[in-house]
Amino acid sequence: MARKELKIPYEAYSQLEEMPAKDRELASRSQESQKLSYAPYSGFRVGAAILLEDGQILGHGNQENAGYSMCLCAERAAIAAARAMAPDKKIRAIAVTASAEQQLVSPCGACRQVLNETEIVQQSPIRVILQGEKGSWLVFDAARDILPFPFGPENLIP
Repeated sequence: MARKELKIPYEAYSQLEEMPAKDRELASRSQESQKLSYAPYSGFRVGAAILLEDGQILGHGNQENAGYSMCLCAERAAIAAARAMAPDKKIRAIAVTASAEQQLVSPCGACRQVLNETEIVQQSPIRVILQGEKGSWLVFDAARDILPFPFGPENLIP
């Protein structure tokens, strides 16, 4: 058996000011979206902002519930809001930030799956911008870059 290596391309920025203007604006909006978070149990506040193809930016925060399995991640809440408010617009990018000590907070597996399938359905990549409360920003060209072995519609076809 041959061992293989998986390489994932990304850009790293040590400060928000180093990013291209459009990414910087979206990242700033994700930080602002943390204010929309409802996290009374964990205190883990996550904000997500989505850039639509028409330039509109929509944001959302995570929504906790005492029954943790019923919580909504900021990423999926933002995607749902975008689909409800602009169903015919493609999502071009998403920025995610969290109030955590870690330098990087990435989407959970469920959010990665939803982002990946959104890319498949709209037939275009979604740029992903990530950061924890402090530290570098990482920018990926597509959601599939953070979910390299996805489960998709083609897996359901007999």
